[in-house]
Amino acid sequence: MFIAIGIVFLALYGLIVFYIGWSGWSWMKPSWSRRFRFIYGAALVFLASSFILARVFGGSIILNVIGNYWLALFSLLVMLLPLVHLIVWLTRLTRLPRHKVQKWAGIVTLAVLAFLMGYGSFQAYSPTVRAYSIAIDKKGPENGKLNIVMASDMHFGYLSGKNHAIRMVKEINALKPDIVLFPGDLIDDDIVPYKEKGIGGILAGIEAPYGVFASLGNHDKFNGDISELIALLEESGMQVLYDEAVTVGDWLTIIGRKDASDKGRSELSELTRGMDESQPIFLLDHQPRGFDIAQREGVDLVVSGHTHHGQIAPGNLITQRLFENDWGYLQKAQLHSIVSSGYGFWGPPIRIGSRSEIVQIEVSFTK
Repeated sequence: MFIAIGIVFLALYGLIVFYIGWSGWSWMKPSWSRRFRFIYGAALVFLASSFILARVFGGSIILNVIGNYWLALFSLLVMLLPLVHLIVWLTRLTRLPRHKVQKWAGIVTLAVLAFLMGYGSFQAYSPTVRAYSIAIDKKGPENGKLNIVMASDMHFGYLSGKNHAIRMVKEINALKPDIVLFPGDLIDDDIVPYKEKGIGGILAGIEAPYGVFASLGNHDKFNGDISELIALLEESGMQVLYDEAVTVGDWLTIIGRKDASDKGRSELSELTRGMDESQPIFLLDHQPRGFDIAQREGVDLVVSGHTHHGQIAPGNLITQRLFENDWGYLQKAQLHSIVSSGYGFWGPPIRIGSRSEIVQIEVSFTK
């Protein structure tokens, strides 16, 4: 079954790559040499294979970088080219010279592609701060307020690397958090770049009186023992909650769940059994699912990521259909759900229709 699905996927992918290649070929000048066209074809085959080869040869930094940038180009061209071809076809109803239309179609496509790549890179690498204010009808710390800073989906790896981590720590500390929450996907399927780039040491610079707490996401899995990743993350001063709960300051309970893709994940009712519901209960759950269950179990705040808000529009239209809250804020009775679009990115190092973000949550306790 899986082999058949894989064959169908590769066939479809190959057809789309052929369509992209044919589009570029048809816009070339007839005078361009045969050697240039050969180089063009070979380059296209290499680029189209780079993302797959990067998975086969997992340690290749060059293939990872090229493959992810190819995915960015591929995603944008899949959306641009049908529109361009439609416009070119419509010009046949006019008296515009066909060869000039073809030429300018290619020029405009390249210009738009360059703009979108630049704009998307800015959106990915220039995070904003998204602020929310919520009220919880329970007793909190002595001053009745809590400043939470949350970041998800950092996907630290070859492209979301050292500089992105330094920027994140600087911006988190500038918000002067009382507590920091990381609900999953801290790494990007590979523990090696996290180690080599010294990202753990950078994250150790986060300052929060009540501490830094994390849960794991679907991309925090890698070819190794998960305990190795947990130990590595905890070296940076954070506490990883892997289907666990802790009490903070004798007044707050924080639960961190395994990812929904983990077959060994406990039911939330098992994790909340015996908890004092008169105290605030926060939940870190990477994928924003099961809000009705969390609400019944007395959870006051659940923070999530995973969706990337689609990352590249119109992906957001898909995430909106898949998740009750795919980005932003949702309240159900006493439960407050806040979903981040993520600090990093998966695959293509661009964001269009979404933006890299850090989330600040100002909590007021009313008892």
